[in-house]
Amino acid sequence: MFLSPVVPRVRKRSRAAEVCVPRREEVKFEDVRLYLVERKMGRSRRSFLTQLARSKGFIVEDVLSDVVTHVVSEDVHTSSLWMWLKKCDLKNLSDMNVLDISWFTDSMREGRPAAVENRHLIQDTSPEASTTTAAASVSQYACQRRTTMENNNKSFTDAFEVLAESYELNEIEGPCLAFRRAASVLKSLPWAVRSLGDARDLPCLGEHSKAVIEEILQYGRSFEVERILSDERYQTLKLFTSVFGVGPKTADKWYRRGLRSFSEALADSSIQLNRMQQSGFLHYGDISRAVSKAEAGALRNIIDEVIHAITPDAVLALTGGFSRGKEFGHDVDFIVTTPEPGQEKTLIPRILKRLTKQGILLFSDYQASTFDQSKLPCHRFEAMDHFAKCFLILRLEGSQVEGGLNMAEGDSRGWRAVRVDLVSPPMDRYAFAQLGWTGSRQFERDLRRFARTERNMLLDNHALFDKTKKEFLAATTEKEIFAHLGLEYIEPWQRNA
Repeated sequence: MFLSPVVPRVRKRSRAAEVCVPRREEVKFEDVRLYLVERKMGRSRRSFLTQLARSKGFIVEDVLSDVVTHVVSEDVHTSSLWMWLKKCDLKNLSDMNVLDISWFTDSMREGRPAAVENRHLIQDTSPEASTTTAAASVSQYACQRRTTMENNNKSFTDAFEVLAESYELNEIEGPCLAFRRAASVLKSLPWAVRSLGDARDLPCLGEHSKAVIEEILQYGRSFEVERILSDERYQTLKLFTSVFGVGPKTADKWYRRGLRSFSEALADSSIQLNRMQQSGFLHYGDISRAVSKAEAGALRNIIDEVIHAITPDAVLALTGGFSRGKEFGHDVDFIVTTPEPGQEKTLIPRILKRLTKQGILLFSDYQASTFDQSKLPCHRFEAMDHFAKCFLILRLEGSQVEGGLNMAEGDSRGWRAVRVDLVSPPMDRYAFAQLGWTGSRQFERDLRRFARTERNMLLDNHALFDKTKKEFLAATTEKEIFAHLGLEYIEPWQRNA
């Protein structure tokens, strides 16, 4: 009898077996390491959330250690949670973000680490930790802090600003930026720093800044700041740079020639003043004096009337310090544009023509648009954007200002010269230009730094580019830009960083 060979049966792997094989998920966020607290959460839910987070590119640690950056808990009893955390013998617990599950939910929805906001934080409510916790919860980014005109730490911030200005006049960027960041942090605090311990856990305060704080706390003043204020070079450079059109390099050049006053600079035949500097000296008494909110409002009415005579659907927005709630400023900034593509390029020249006819244009420096969308994104931030813009000096009549002009005592001319800046972006870039021109300077600097460091995006006055997705993100309002960045919207009056 013929017997067929026995062929061994090969067992097929079940689909269930394939599903159970652990996959190695792609890590997208190297700098964020989560730990999910099992207490109150339960083992099965913790396992499910761990797999969910890993599937979206997050690193989730199985053991709580010093490598963890974000601790996530569902424990509503903060005292017991913090008591447990303090028993874990962690060296950098003060640097960890201890967060409510809402932060985890926001992150899963966005597909990336959500910006940590106060509503996410689980604070240590023990008495000994109250000040420390408040300081530790302050973000290093001004775009995550709400900074109003109320300043509870003016003695320190005034000192920092003198130090920053001194470094800026000497064109030393690093320390200048460090003191501006330190001042920005202290301005945002809803409480006054009364001891060096209050500032210990605050971000952006280096040893130099803390030494200045300690000196002011001990003696009521900073001796270093007093030395700067009495320094002849500082005084001279500050004087010369107060002239419209004179920057630190020109001021330093005049100082090195032995010039110490305006009269000496104007009498020096070797100095050839440009048009801007000539107007700066001619109208110095007016444009070195602060512009009031009422004067800014009067200028808005003038510009608004002019642009609507040119094109009825034009858009005008007041930006800069006055849009942030300031009562006084050194100039008045406006954005003007029109919905018609390309028309914004000719808008400012037409405005200048009408202002000239009205006899109120005392000076103008117009710069035509060099904006080229094909050159975006720009990987290096430039201080000045590429939209059409103009720097003006306008004649403002006292009769146009509610409450009268902000004039020097005894000045009875009935008018004054005021500095005005106009910028005209295309309508599809309006939101980005408005955000950039609203300020403050430190707020904008930190907003760009946050976009680059935390979101892998490039932000400037022209556009927002997502480097991960390799695409531009459109926005018609400032709120949409904040949303793209995963930031809680901050009103202009809260951006006085």
